[in-house]
Amino acid sequence: MKSIITPALLFLVSLLCLPVGSLAAPPNLVVFLADDAGWGDFSWSGNRQVSTPNIDSIAKGGVSLDRFYVCSVCAPTRAEFLTGRYHPRGGVSGVSTGKERLDPDEKTIADAFHAAGYATGAFGKWHNGSQWPYHPMARGFDEYFGHTAGHWGEYFDAPLEENGRMVRTQGYIVDVCTDRALDFIDRNKAHPFVCYVPFTTPHSPWTAPEKDWQRFKDKPITQRATDTKAEVDDHTRCALAMVENQDWNVGRVLDRLAQHGIDDNTIVVYFSDNGPNSHRWTGGMKGRKGTTDEGGLRSVCYIRWPAKLPAGHTVTPICGAIDLMPTLTSLAGVKRVGDKPLDGRDLTPLLMQPTADHQNTDWTEHRHFSHWANKVSVRTQTHRLDHQGNLFDMIADPGQTTPVNAQQPELAAELTAAVKAWRQEMFGTDAPAPRQPANRKKGGQSIDPRPFTVGYREFPITMLPARDGEPRGGVRRSSGAPNCSYFVNWTSTDDSMVWLIEVNTAGRYGVTIDYTCKVPDAGSTIELSFSGAKLTGKVAPGWDPPLYTNQDTLERPKGESQMKEFRTLELGQIDLPAGTGPLTLRATDIPGQSVMDVRRVTLTLLP
Repeated sequence: MKSIITPALLFLVSLLCLPVGSLAAPPNLVVFLADDAGWGDFSWSGNRQVSTPNIDSIAKGGVSLDRFYVCSVCAPTRAEFLTGRYHPRGGVSGVSTGKERLDPDEKTIADAFHAAGYATGAFGKWHNGSQWPYHPMARGFDEYFGHTAGHWGEYFDAPLEENGRMVRTQGYIVDVCTDRALDFIDRNKAHPFVCYVPFTTPHSPWTAPEKDWQRFKDKPITQRATDTKAEVDDHTRCALAMVENQDWNVGRVLDRLAQHGIDDNTIVVYFSDNGPNSHRWTGGMKGRKGTTDEGGLRSVCYIRWPAKLPAGHTVTPICGAIDLMPTLTSLAGVKRVGDKPLDGRDLTPLLMQPTADHQNTDWTEHRHFSHWANKVSVRTQTHRLDHQGNLFDMIADPGQTTPVNAQQPELAAELTAAVKAWRQEMFGTDAPAPRQPANRKKGGQSIDPRPFTVGYREFPITMLPARDGEPRGGVRRSSGAPNCSYFVNWTSTDDSMVWLIEVNTAGRYGVTIDYTCKVPDAGSTIELSFSGAKLTGKVAPGWDPPLYTNQDTLERPKGESQMKEFRTLELGQIDLPAGTGPLTLRATDIPGQSVMDVRRVTLTLLP
């Protein structure tokens, strides 16, 4: 049974336990996380093509972390922010097909604030696991609204998850999620809260609100990408339009904090999860999203707390998302939950200093390691050793144009040895692992070997999206990117789709399938089976809506699915035993040319 102890009650109990004289109001925490925004996408960074006054105001009124590093892609950064630990330690090895999941034994920043009596809510893109106990509501958040997948294919009137159930929304996805964040702040303004707003943009598809696109569609590009030939002008325009929409939403939250009179005692953080998702201006840095070079890893990070932090202060020592958990818990006076060793450091001494005097040995000798796709680079305060072993002087050569291994062989050897030691610590080997090609035959993808968890009483609804399943036979994904794909080309009784699941609780489960089916093809008999249990039903009625082709501002990347309206098929109820094994969906009779397209199977543990 879910606990009836509310965050407000926990907070009251914590106050009663405090010594006399220590009853200063704890600060609130608001964290904005952009998706695929590069360091150069903000006017505070010097971009004259975009206007981000609300995001800039966080830097003006607080502290800017000048050399702040995240990961090459989304899910690893989120894991490092949540835990203060390098992402391989927590089982995060990819961005989809289960590889994005953060191990349940890792404790998060939300766990810490929740234990301290804070109300906690997350509104937007999660990307560290969908099923309980990977779900955000199992990781310290009281409530969740958004999409748990890495990217979402519908930016207008999107179906989104609300505390475990899918709901249809109205409006642009970033505006809608911000609306929910504002509602959360309204409801919790009287006691401390954590409001986490991980935005969906400027991640593709290239879809911006029309009013924002109109400002950019004919705008000249005057500041160019480092690789000028690779820049697509309209991609730059659309990304910046999405950033300006995001800035407007940041402004709405900041205004609401001020209206409630709680802005002075609210810590506000803004950063992004990786470098830019297209070639655009980054101040001359090398690399973009997906690389372990400077341009793929450096992000803005602004932290404002008017009651305590100096305004207009810049921190120059290197730091990163991995440092935010220990820093924010320290600032708020919140005790960390969990005892696993941290890789992140408490930046409070740097944030509190009103001058740029950070040149003590403790900070200047710090190293930050970055990993993706078996590539590792390491950054010091002055140098970067790239994944090929090239050493660059980042002060004299911020664009990584000329290696200095010959001039500084001792430092090159020292950092090469440090990378080997880091690999050994993270992976048990000091050499890059051999690349394991994904099974892409007929649209397949390699799936994480950990089973997908099903059947928890505290969270009885388990969604199993196509993203997490394996297509077999002729079945394939609707696109190369699994995150917002669905299964198509189901035409034979030899075809199937399989999810490796672990049933936590034996019992009766309701089964639904989100599907489409050409009207003449309705009537196939399908079978869902697991460990000897079987459930059969008919695919009916036919449901064949058109693809959404009018949402995108620019042509959708070829790897991303065009979406459509799926209908829910009530398949029936099945008794599932506890245990691990394949959950298989197949057809036993196909009267038409195909069975159906499948977006997700949902299992609901019944009372």
